[in-house]
Amino acid sequence: MKTLLDLDNWNRKEHFLFFKQMQEPFFGATVAIDCTKAYETSKTLGTSFFIYYLHKTLNAMNVSESFRYRISNTHIYVHDRIDGSATISRADGTFGFSLIEYHPDYAIFEQTALTEIERIQNTTGLFTREFNEDNVIHFSAIPWLDFTSLSHARNMTFPDSCPKISFGKMTVSEAGKRTIPMSIHVHHGLMDALHVGQMVDYFQEIMNQ
Repeated sequence: MKTLLDLDNWNRKEHFLFFKQMQEPFFGATVAIDCTKAYETSKTLGTSFFIYYLHKTLNAMNVSESFRYRISNTHIYVHDRIDGSATISRADGTFGFSLIEYHPDYAIFEQTALTEIERIQNTTGLFTREFNEDNVIHFSAIPWLDFTSLSHARNMTFPDSCPKISFGKMTVSEAGKRTIPMSIHVHHGLMDALHVGQMVDYFQEIMNQ
């Protein structure tokens, strides 16, 4: 479900109208996330660390209202739920775009993710299903690179307002602290650095639980 945002009474109306006219309205940042506790918890649960931090990411997206905004023509809609369209790798070196529905219960989410991952890994091609709604984040894991910045391939003429979240290679310090780079690209017409910072703070908080 989604509801129409009352643009005329939104305190960011002028910001939206200004940034949405830009050829490249997205801005991005890369932050280091402490994943020590989250990694340990995933191993204790016997679950995939990838699925575990994808669930935490979607939790943070769904709590943060600005990350549930999507643009449709001249309107902004607020979605009730945001799912994940994650790139899933295959044994032959290719990948496909998935659709993994968010559920606050991790056990339910994990099973949904495992089913979709298996489906992608047993198909070929990039698009193996339809994407009828834009209530998703574009999500990817790049475990080969401990990156400090990241760019994305984008068709500037295609209307897109979905956040793009990427994680890199996890590193371990001599003291045993684990960190992972998190890249965040978002539409500036929908949010500012303040909102990104608030989401990151919340994400780090739940990763530490």
